[in-house]
Amino acid sequence: MVRRDDGVLFKPNTFTFPPLISVCGKSGDLLLGQEWHGQAVKVGVDTSLHVENALIHMYAACGSNDVAWKVFDEMSVRDLVSWNSMVDGYVKVCDMGSAHGLFDRMPERNVVSWNVLMKGYLDGKNPGLVLKLFRTMVRTGVIWNDTTVVSVVTACGRSCRLKEGRSVHGSLIRMSVNVSLIIGTALIDMYSKCGIPDVAQVIFNRMLVKNLVCWNAMISGQSIYGNAKHGLWLFDKMVERGKFIPDEASYVGVLCGCARLGLLADAKNHFLEMTDVYNVKPNFAHYWCMANLYASHGLVDDAIKFLKNMPVDVNMSPQSSTWAGLLGSCRFNGNMTVGERIAEALIKDDPLNHSYHVLLIVIYAVSGRWEDVSRMKCLMMERGFSVPGFSLVELTQIVNGLEVGDKWEDSISKLYEHG
Repeated sequence: MVRRDDGVLFKPNTFTFPPLISVCGKSGDLLLGQEWHGQAVKVGVDTSLHVENALIHMYAACGSNDVAWKVFDEMSVRDLVSWNSMVDGYVKVCDMGSAHGLFDRMPERNVVSWNVLMKGYLDGKNPGLVLKLFRTMVRTGVIWNDTTVVSVVTACGRSCRLKEGRSVHGSLIRMSVNVSLIIGTALIDMYSKCGIPDVAQVIFNRMLVKNLVCWNAMISGQSIYGNAKHGLWLFDKMVERGKFIPDEASYVGVLCGCARLGLLADAKNHFLEMTDVYNVKPNFAHYWCMANLYASHGLVDDAIKFLKNMPVDVNMSPQSSTWAGLLGSCRFNGNMTVGERIAEALIKDDPLNHSYHVLLIVIYAVSGRWEDVSRMKCLMMERGFSVPGFSLVELTQIVNGLEVGDKWEDSISKLYEHG
């Protein structure tokens, strides 16, 4: 028995524990979740379906998939929530092999099942499998929802599959579906990355409700893939309205636009504005865009100096948005020697900096110098560095996917997803 705040005694039941356990999953409080699990065992309701489902979700959300699996494996009865929660648990830790294996074993599936797996592949930078799953889902007769559309449209943008993206958009129009804020933003991003920012602009203009993410998508869409001047104008318009405060994503678009237009003075002003007015901490993409602008004006030494003055805690991981800026800048200038010189100068100044070595590897990859890529990897291993997570094959696929036309747009559109 448990005493309530008003002094009344009551016995917890199967409806008492699920919300308590679920809160622990949302907050990531594993210890408290384990306590509630223990209480459920004491009361004798731990084998209730609703309690077991809540436990699976909680343990998976807290990263304890082994315990989540134990609960799942010992269940006498499972429903769709049980299966979906366990698949989602594997997705959250990027174990897509186990997630897909369990998905294939499911006795039945609903739209949530498909969405969970598609999101896993999307987060894992595998847009092709997202689209393959979507086609299979449609053939099975499962009706998609907004979450499905966002995943599929995003996958189309990341893989530049304009035809499929248009097909999904067309289906929404034929079904008279109201385009929500999140779907509209995904469509803007997709059309921009597929090289049709004018269509993205039409969608943006027709949206009655916009948030900062939506504005950023359109600013970047124009600045990187379309009319850079219009992208900068959009940024000024957003700031002028005063409804949204620019963030680091806003300034990636702005500085990319400045880089395309060769506006060094404007870029300097925006960089200072970002840090001094809006207190936005620059990431490596911002620093590299500035360095690229200096280099494009023949100020290579200033570019090197600018990068050397980066704070040591600036994010340069391959998972950040840096590689889009890096490769886009190199391809835009059409001068690999400049990029190589900058990276080599950084390494010479700080030979123990892992990120600078990775920088040089990617620069070599973009210029097709695979022997130098291999040489740098060997050098990194000799110096005790961990070798970059991408393989030579993956680098080859990235570079081979870059078109030869307008180098900035092509390279940054292909590499944005690797950032």
